This record gives sequence, structure tokens and C-alpha cells, in this order.
Amino acid sequence: MLKSQRLAVLPIDSYDLDSELSVVDGHEYGGEYDTFTFGSWSSHVLANGTGADSDTAFRPHEGSLSLTELGKQLPGIMSMVSSHFPLDRLQWVRIFSLRDGIIAPHVDFLEWAEPGTRVQIPLRTSEESLHSENDTVYHIRRGEVWKIHSTDPHSARSTSKAARLSVCLDFADAEEPVEIRGAVPATEPVRIIERPEPTAAEIEELLGSGQNLTPQTMRAGFRRFAELHFERQAHATAAFDWYVEAARRTGDEDMVAKAQAFRTYCVEKRGDGEAFVW
Repeated sequence: MLKSQRLAVLPIDSYDLDSELSVVDGHEYGGEYDTFTFGSWSSHVLANGTGADSDTAFRPHEGSLSLTELGKQLPGIMSMVSSHFPLDRLQWVRIFSLRDGIIAPHVDFLEWAEPGTRVQIPLRTSEESLHSENDTVYHIRRGEVWKIHSTDPHSARSTSKAARLSVCLDFADAEEPVEIRGAVPATEPVRIIERPEPTAAEIEELLGSGQNLTPQTMRAGFRRFAELHFERQAHATAAFDWYVEAARRTGDEDMVAKAQAFRTYCVEKRGDGEAFVW
């Protein structure tokens, strides 16, 4: 069962956002989350607790929301946010960009005792842009408001050459519902992606690719293990099972330990500010 929920649909066509999306396309990204991402993924902060452009690493905070310089350049997007969502619990406003890339399966909020509520709304997307949760793959349409169940393993992939741009809103308190104003009725069912079961030959070919892994190529090599979950019926964390087994086939115990450590970092345990070193 999909735990993430479609909460609403926004009247997104009433906002003229094309010029602002172009601003995001040209905005530089500092690479804070490169450990988790493969291909072109970036995070762009519109509002946070300090208003500083350099304050880009997500963390819970006390106090009010402040616009960054980027947020000040995007009044239409911020107007959409303030028109439809409560601001009293809102802690971060970001835009995630994903183009021909994938995010490793991961669990959010492992660093903190209290998880928050994470909401995403695609502003530009296509059928090639997919989300996943546990063993389910789904597509979020433009303007759909989704509460992401971020404490279970989840991922995202886009094979499109045009960047998918999605607003991410982080609210304090995981239990309190997010009240959404001015929504429009959903006219289409939730889009679940059906995938065939992987064949034994496909799994064996994937595991056999481990013979080409080296300490230098381990990071880049993980991408194909994460990709299969989006194409075949498998749990998101199967990517780590396959990856560890492929590393075992190299006979290099240090590589096995690195593969196991990556799984731990992504879905089991990590500390506040902890960086994974490949």
C-alpha cells in the first residue's frame, strides 16, 4: 500500500510561472546532497530559517521563515505557496530539479528525533518522472500536492532531458495535518506504475556486473542497481541487496564494507551533518 498521499490539486494554470522556472534552471547548486544523487539533481532554497543563500543543508529550526535572494526572484512561486498553505509551521521552501538522474533509495529525517511533514508539488514534469516508496512506483502530476511518506525507503527518477521541477515544503510536526486552501477537484486517479517481475537472468546480469566494480567506480556503479527498481517489481531497498552481493563477487572485503555502509547511511542510521565518504 502506498503511504504517501495525494492531498489536493492546485489550480496551477492560474499562475504564470514559466519565466520563474527559467530562473531556477539557471540557478547554481552547491552539491550538498551529491552522496544520494546520480545524474542531474539539485536543490534550490527559496526560504529557510535564516534567509541566507548559503544556508542550504536541511535541518529543523525554530522561528519564522525568511526569503533567500532566490526566493525574492520568484514572487509567483512564493505567492502560490502563501496562497494555498499555512506559513506558521512552514520551515523550508525548496525546488528540487531532476533531469536524466536518480536519487538513491533513502529515508529522510534519520538525523533527528522528530520527523516533520514533507509536501511536494511538481511545477514542471512528464511521464518520465517517477517517485517510489517501498515496492510501489508512482507518478505525481503537475499541480498535485503530495505528502511524501519520507520515513520509509523512497526514491525518484527522471529519464527526461527537460528538468522536472518540484516545490518541496517542509513543515514542523509529522502528526498535524497540513491545511490547504483553494484546491480544485482531482479529475484523474492516482497514477501507479505497473512493472513486470525481474527475471532470474536480469538479476544475474546485474550481479555479474560487480566484476567491473572498483573502489574508484563504486559510486557511479550504484546507479544501475537503483534503476532496476523503477523498471521491475522490486522493493526500493533491493538495490542495496543487489549492490552488496555484487561487491561480494569482487572478493574485495573493503568494497563489501563500503556497500554495506552506504545502505546504512541511506536507509538505517546517520548523524546530523554526517557525510558519507566514497
